[in-house]
Amino acid sequence: MTAQLSSTATTLRRWRIRVNGVVQGVGYRPFVYNLARSEGLSGWALNDPRGVLVEAEGEEQALARFATALREQAPVLARVVQVSVEHLTPTGEQDGGFEIRHSNGEGRAATIVPADAHVCDECLRELFDPADRRHRYPFINCTNCGPRYSLIRSLPYDRERTTMAAFAMCADCRGEYEDPADRRYHAQPIACPACGPALTLSGPDGEAGSGEEALRLAAMALAAGRIVAIKSVGGFHLAADARDADAVRRLRARKKRDAKPFAIMVRDLAAVAGIAEVTADEAELMTSPARPIVLVRKLPGALPEELAPSNPNLGVMLPSAPLHWLVLDESGLDVMVMTSGNVSGLPIAYRDRDALDQLFEVADLILHHDREIETRVDDSVVRCSTHPDLDRSVITFIRRSRGYAPYPVHLSAPAAAIMAYGAELKTTVAVADGARVYLSQHIGDLKNEQTFASHGRTAEHLARLHQVTPAYAACDLHPGFRSTRRALELFGSRALRVQHHHAHMAACMAENGLDGPTLGVIFDGAGYGPDGTIWGGEFLLGDYAAVQRVAHLRRLPLLGGDKAVLEPIRTGFALAMAAFGRPEAAVEAFPVLRQLDERQRHVFATMAERGLNSPPTSSMGRLFDGVAALAGVCSRAEFEAQGPIGLEGLLGRDLTVGSPYPFERTEHEGVGELDFRPAVRGLADDLAAGAALADLSRRFHSGVVAAVVEECTVIRQAYGVDQVVLSGGVFLNEFMLINCLVALRRAGFRAWCHRLVPTNDGGIALGQVMVANARLTREVAE
Repeated sequence: MTAQLSSTATTLRRWRIRVNGVVQGVGYRPFVYNLARSEGLSGWALNDPRGVLVEAEGEEQALARFATALREQAPVLARVVQVSVEHLTPTGEQDGGFEIRHSNGEGRAATIVPADAHVCDECLRELFDPADRRHRYPFINCTNCGPRYSLIRSLPYDRERTTMAAFAMCADCRGEYEDPADRRYHAQPIACPACGPALTLSGPDGEAGSGEEALRLAAMALAAGRIVAIKSVGGFHLAADARDADAVRRLRARKKRDAKPFAIMVRDLAAVAGIAEVTADEAELMTSPARPIVLVRKLPGALPEELAPSNPNLGVMLPSAPLHWLVLDESGLDVMVMTSGNVSGLPIAYRDRDALDQLFEVADLILHHDREIETRVDDSVVRCSTHPDLDRSVITFIRRSRGYAPYPVHLSAPAAAIMAYGAELKTTVAVADGARVYLSQHIGDLKNEQTFASHGRTAEHLARLHQVTPAYAACDLHPGFRSTRRALELFGSRALRVQHHHAHMAACMAENGLDGPTLGVIFDGAGYGPDGTIWGGEFLLGDYAAVQRVAHLRRLPLLGGDKAVLEPIRTGFALAMAAFGRPEAAVEAFPVLRQLDERQRHVFATMAERGLNSPPTSSMGRLFDGVAALAGVCSRAEFEAQGPIGLEGLLGRDLTVGSPYPFERTEHEGVGELDFRPAVRGLADDLAAGAALADLSRRFHSGVVAAVVEECTVIRQAYGVDQVVLSGGVFLNEFMLINCLVALRRAGFRAWCHRLVPTNDGGIALGQVMVANARLTREVAE
């Protein structure tokens, strides 16, 4: 007997296991608890600022299976980055069982904050089960689903550090919360009708209903064609019946949004199939825990054209919160407009008082509740692109926010503690913490005080949440950007200014884990160049620390400066003048210019010839603006890139390359230049011949793609670099992105694009971190 006990004791091992990643607030500790019990292990698990810490004792084979399962069988919302093992001396106590210990809040947070997630299937079943105590409760959640980032105030992720601290749990919820075997064990937003948040419906004259009545009246209003603001996970939406063209037009008129597409929420994939073509990859994105808006090809005539005028796509999302399911169920609607809940120019409302003050300009009723939102989080918008030459779909983030923020980009080496303040449009901020860069949710355009204030709060919250004290700031080179001024005011000489297009290039390199000499093809609307001019059609050669401009688009004058962005007809006129030399010849070539009266044409011609209030720019985005105007697609823009979006829309998401319009390549002092004038003359010839607009668009797009490949080939011959990254807002254009990627790879380049962060200015902050860190590293080395 003694020998047997001795033999058993020698087989025992005790391991301390550290799990890093998204492992708090996602049901990870109950998973560990049940896994340990199934393997017959004793010990404990707890949350701490670094993630989950486990000590487990048992037979070595059981411990090995346990450690493997911690990564490979993790809960659906978990993202395990690392599992490390330390061997300890076993205690020999095998009857102590396994326990979940109270969180350890000591030390600096290094865990990853979980993103908000959709309502899971189990909670959904309970939501519609008349026998369940949470039947039709709009705030049902468990460890596998529900709000996270939007309500967390600090780490570790415990209830008292969230906006749910205001609600004391009833005995039933407390019992579930404290039971390690229960699906709601330590589900911090846990609630029920007896103890949790409640709905209120408000009209312009005050409260119109509460609880179930509020839901019923709101649904009746939607079914009757009225507009209802609905408080969702990260802020308010404006909702209307998407099948009711009059309701959609009314919403457009009130929101002062004549043409920009509306996102829609659809009950389920079966309903989506009736309005759009959906691939398997797009369906997977729609049904993922993040529940983003996915751009899919619409079926003509299935829904009112007013939803997305002159656009082949629909922005579609599935319900992401229990309240959405209930509204769709109660109203009998299967498709609703669900657009950002804001008035023109302001950020999305996320606090009740702001919604009640602002949204009655647009909404007839407001459906809100008393669970506060700590952090405003807009919907994410993604697109899935395919091509026969690509081995997998390309996922493009148009906006990275709910469901993805603030998940980090992982670096190959630690970076300094840097806060990056982003650009001016579509802004995000980022903070570096070792080998992770945490990128914030979409903030917006810093054009008004409300969004600028949100920019500051988001930066502070992101740093505080991860307990990072930034030693340096990174910001854009443009002296007029509010984000730049903020960085300089807060950090002074410790603020490093990063050229806009270098940041674009560095962001794409970082998310793809690239290093070394790289050629960046960076196309966007505008970025401040080191020479004081406006760049935007750039070929940059270098690395994180420094780049040189080796080629660019031929400069064109911006007639009236920023006015040209709102009135693309100005840029169209400038292009026609550049191509044909005289105003009369320009108007003869492009009949659309006749909408300018004789005085306007004279003034614009003088501005172009003399450079009066017409800063030169190499912007590819402005070239697309001008071509769209000359083709008659868009003379005046309601929203950014309306013309280029319309021009691309003519292609109907058909990525077939056509006969390209020519771009002439020239060189000045060793720097290449892409001359657009032959392409503009080709466009004029086709218009005169009565060619279809779709054919003109295809030839122009194809010409730009061909020019990119030609220029990259010349640069490779001169410098020996074959690693290429594509970045900048122009590459939100699916035809441009996919065909440049494919054509460059066919030509023998190692070409890369964005897949984790937006290619537009929403990814700039990541690049700013990388460039600033490289400079700091170089300074130390020198």
